[in-house]
Amino acid sequence: MSEEKKTTSAKAAKKILISQARPESEKSPYFDLERKHKVSLHFHPLIELIAIPSKDFRKNKIDIAAFSAVIFTSKHAIDHFFRTCDELKLSISQDTKYFCVTESVALYLQKFIMYRKRKVFFGADGTNKKLFDVLNKHKGNEKFLYVCSENQQDNEIVNWLKDHECEFDLGYMYRTECSDIKKVLKEHDFDVICLFTPSGLKSLFQNKPDFKQNGTAIGAFGVSTCKAVEEAGLNLHIKVPSPQTPSMIAGLDQFLSSNSKKK
Repeated sequence: MSEEKKTTSAKAAKKILISQARPESEKSPYFDLERKHKVSLHFHPLIELIAIPSKDFRKNKIDIAAFSAVIFTSKHAIDHFFRTCDELKLSISQDTKYFCVTESVALYLQKFIMYRKRKVFFGADGTNKKLFDVLNKHKGNEKFLYVCSENQQDNEIVNWLKDHECEFDLGYMYRTECSDIKKVLKEHDFDVICLFTPSGLKSLFQNKPDFKQNGTAIGAFGVSTCKAVEEAGLNLHIKVPSPQTPSMIAGLDQFLSSNSKKK
């Protein structure tokens, strides 16, 4: 990965790469942001999520029903958890507790369960630290299943669970693979690139091995992604979540507003 020295400022932002799928609804806040700042948003996932079939999941000898609590750090993890349960024909106990990194992820559970405050918990500001505060209150009474990618999990969460002697296991229900967006990166000179996972950064360099930042602003979501960006020697301009910017949309809004004032 890049070892270039950090730059001090970013280019004027007009063309922005959001490394996720385009929102299905035109009412998405992303499009409000696009109109507000008169920028062009391009949605292209840098990674693909590949489902691990239930027959392969069984090989790990993990009994989902034996866990009293489940940890989710993304909506994708929720999708694959309930997909796996359906394939295994498992009924999840109504007493199961769910611990989510953000409120947005927690609310997504409504797609699958009767949402009740007494069994769904989330961090106050979207950071791992606040998630740990919530987990800490329950660690002695629960057996946790952390649903994550086979080749990507948040090591900070794993280390916290180990350090606090929690009873837990990792539930690998999907894996990540790099998407092929070489053509997109060749055709567009993006002023801002927003990353959501360390695998997304890896894919960026795989798709464009000669990538140089040269004033391109980088946005990163999550502790692990931010750390990966900084370890790659890149300058990080948008670091989310934070108390002031709980989402990438909020982080972009703040960055673009600040960038506009400098013109």
